[in-house]
Amino acid sequence: MKEKERTVFVCSDSVGETAEMVVLATIRQFNAYQTGIRRYSHVKSEEEISALMEEAARQGSFVAYTLVLPELREMIRLEGIRLQVITVDIMGPVMQAFIDVFNDSPKRKAGLLHQLDDEYYRRVEAIEFTVKCDDGKDMNAMHQADLVLLGVSRTSKTPLSIYLAHKGFKVCNYPIVPEVMPPLDILLKNKAKLVGLTMDAGHLAKIRFERLKAMGLPNGAKYASIERVVHELEFALELYKKLGCTVIDVTESAIEETAGLIMESCFRS
Repeated sequence: MKEKERTVFVCSDSVGETAEMVVLATIRQFNAYQTGIRRYSHVKSEEEISALMEEAARQGSFVAYTLVLPELREMIRLEGIRLQVITVDIMGPVMQAFIDVFNDSPKRKAGLLHQLDDEYYRRVEAIEFTVKCDDGKDMNAMHQADLVLLGVSRTSKTPLSIYLAHKGFKVCNYPIVPEVMPPLDILLKNKAKLVGLTMDAGHLAKIRFERLKAMGLPNGAKYASIERVVHELEFALELYKKLGCTVIDVTESAIEETAGLIMESCFRS
């Protein structure tokens, strides 16, 4: 018998990205990758809430929401009780804790996370810089970077760089290949910014094998052989030791987890 499709509803008076990220993180905890997410963004009226809550009830789902206006939060709570739909307030408890502990008052304005302020333009600048400096394209700009990621092929240098750029960090990344000696003089001048990425050899060989298959290339290529992978990783680790840089193992780690480790290691106050 086919398993009933599961859908989680996400409701927000802004984009809905925060609630969706929380739901995605929860889905990963249950290995429930077939669970879908239906996002309702920019919800402004009680009529919209009633409609989405009715649909959630019909599908036997629950609703995760980020609503800053008290009347909308109360509406979704009451509709949840009426329709027997579980609702999860993502932001409300944190806002209340802020009020209780710091005796402060919220702005009650939706979309502040995405407003066009100085922080937004700083992130845009960081993303543009990071794209320009991807894969060692502009070594001369390294002195302007906040971070420099080093790693052999397929250790997630580029996606990790872009993720950190969205957090506002300017990132350069440089590919480590045994046949090409990296510019040690430039790297040593930026020693405090260096982060060396490594990975379990077997895991990396498997990733490279899948990459070859996706590109329609021969499976027996040297690039994905365990001998080649071990050689590259050993070369990289020796280089990291010589540079004295932070080393992070990215085996089985999500981009968000690795980024958290990097920020904790490199920007610890």
